[in-house]
Amino acid sequence: DIIPQPLLDQYLSMTDPARAQTVDTEIAKHCAYSLPGVALTLGRQNWHCLKDTYETLASDVQWKVRRTLAFSIHELAVILGDQLTAADLVPIFNGFLKDLDEVRIGVLKHLYDFLKLLHADKRREYLYQLQEFVVTDNSRNWRFRYELAEQLILILELYNPNDVYDYLRHIALTLCSDKVSEVRWISFKLVVAILQKFYANSANALGLNFINELVVRFRHCSKWVGRQAFAFICQVGMFSFCFDVYI
Repeated sequence: DIIPQPLLDQYLSMTDPARAQTVDTEIAKHCAYSLPGVALTLGRQNWHCLKDTYETLASDVQWKVRRTLAFSIHELAVILGDQLTAADLVPIFNGFLKDLDEVRIGVLKHLYDFLKLLHADKRREYLYQLQEFVVTDNSRNWRFRYELAEQLILILELYNPNDVYDYLRHIALTLCSDKVSEVRWISFKLVVAILQKFYANSANALGLNFINELVVRFRHCSKWVGRQAFAFICQVGMFSFCFDVYI
């Protein structure tokens, strides 16, 4: 009743390998690009019409097709709602996390947007996987790590201080020692955001422990780049009064 059935059938047939050979080699990519719009038009009550097509596209041999879906999965999650997202999109999302960097960057750029739509218990499962984003297929792909730091600044609000201390703190410290200055600079902002998180939630003990770790790791570092990092963290942050205790 929403769109003519022949039109929908024509769209769904775009995943047929024969169409790619006879019509357009990138027809599956076009299908993937249009899928969120089709899903929005049909509404979540008709998601069953698109589910199989989406899963077929998500396992397409062309990484460009999977990349297209990875960049839009957060938008599709908004359209489908939390229940359908947990049932049908989370498994696809998990697959994208283990894909090529060209695909992973799609979910990374909108990691916060996707995670905030999940229930707290499901969201917490990803704490163990965030560390995997530090490792890339190409170590020279520093923009990947830069994007990770930017997303973590947003993601901090989704987790409690203890989870931040136990999991995200380690990633922040690793990124602060990155070989690329751009990555280190955004990571200094991440460190300050973590401190803000602790003190805003009255987790003063965690904040002091983290500051002490920063002092040991950077302030007393034998290399000048480490001591410079500590100075930049102080410059970026609004918590110089905390550091005064240790300096």
